[in-house]
Amino acid sequence: MPVNLPAPVAADLHPVAGVRIGVTEAGVRKANRKDLTVFLLDEGTTVAGVFTQNRFCAAPVQVGREHLQAGKGIRAMVINTGNANAGTGAAGLANARATCAALGKELGLAPEQILPFSTGVIMEELPVDRIVAGLPQAIAAARADNWATAAEGIMTTDTQPKAYSRQLQVGGKTVTVTGISKGAGMIRPNMATMLGFVATDAAIDPALLQGLVKELADGSFNRVTIDGDTSTNDSFVLMATHQAGHAPIASWDGVEAQALKAALLDVARLLAQAIVRDGEGATKFITVQIDGGKTEEECRLAAYAIAHSPLVKTAFFASDPNLGRILAAVGYAGITDLDQTAIDLFLDDVHVVVNGGRNPSYQEADGQRVMKQQEITVRVVLGRGNASQTVWTCDFSHEYVTINADYRS
Repeated sequence: MPVNLPAPVAADLHPVAGVRIGVTEAGVRKANRKDLTVFLLDEGTTVAGVFTQNRFCAAPVQVGREHLQAGKGIRAMVINTGNANAGTGAAGLANARATCAALGKELGLAPEQILPFSTGVIMEELPVDRIVAGLPQAIAAARADNWATAAEGIMTTDTQPKAYSRQLQVGGKTVTVTGISKGAGMIRPNMATMLGFVATDAAIDPALLQGLVKELADGSFNRVTIDGDTSTNDSFVLMATHQAGHAPIASWDGVEAQALKAALLDVARLLAQAIVRDGEGATKFITVQIDGGKTEEECRLAAYAIAHSPLVKTAFFASDPNLGRILAAVGYAGITDLDQTAIDLFLDDVHVVVNGGRNPSYQEADGQRVMKQQEITVRVVLGRGNASQTVWTCDFSHEYVTINADYRS
């Protein structure tokens, strides 16, 4: 079961003017499951994206980058689950392009106006015939209020869909932000989500959008990790339809522009944290906060050393305050001039380590009390400066091994 993650309520997910979504069962890998989703975008929509930095990236990632760079105006997206179309060579690229061509033909669009996305098993040929056969039904099912169904349609090992929505006032007009994500394993930054899609009807200068999507990713999906594995297919896409009716935002100066950016970041961050809360086999949601660094980069090094450590993560699963594992992770994080005598460690409100050694007032019963909680904050103060960074992770349980050992069956 996910950690303190309520299932989304369809009525709480606001439609975004200019976006319609259709979902169907195409039998990509298994029968009787939603596995093919299309996004249909009104003309004039601006789209930007960031993708995995894994050099062994999937065919749809390669094709998606090409189509965004072509600059012909993205008008639709097609997403399949069950098959990642990764590790499939030239045939995989051809299949990704064939999928775009087929959807383009259905919609009267050029293939370069389509973005493809795939998630699922690696090194298996994409069943293009099933996807193409399912496209008419997915298009026919397209509705503006289909976000909840879409959140189901992009799932793989997720135990529940992930979706959030916000509204705010900009220039006297109601602006909507709605998004969905999927992912439960193979999650690590650059990008750190398997798939994420956020749309807004805000009018935003297109020149701002690519910088915005990168900033949103860095503040959300690039701050989560489940198992330290970077996927071949990770993608995060931001869509702005410009239909809310307010004057276009030409810069991020001003109260309303900052409020819009905050709403977008809120949705992205909730989607990213939902992935951790639904991490494969997760029983605990852990915030790792590093303060007192010289630079943000060294704070990130320390945070991810803790968040990726199997020894730390299994201790959290067992509710075992074996907290020397956290100190060891900080020590090997790569901060070459680290002074261990300046380090303090906190578990929530419990001060465990002071000046690099066990706090004389620390009682193991206090540490165990915190470790038994479903939500825990690990805070390390490096004593080197004023920089800070935060990441989110989960524990490692027996179920994580079971899920991944049986993933293809």
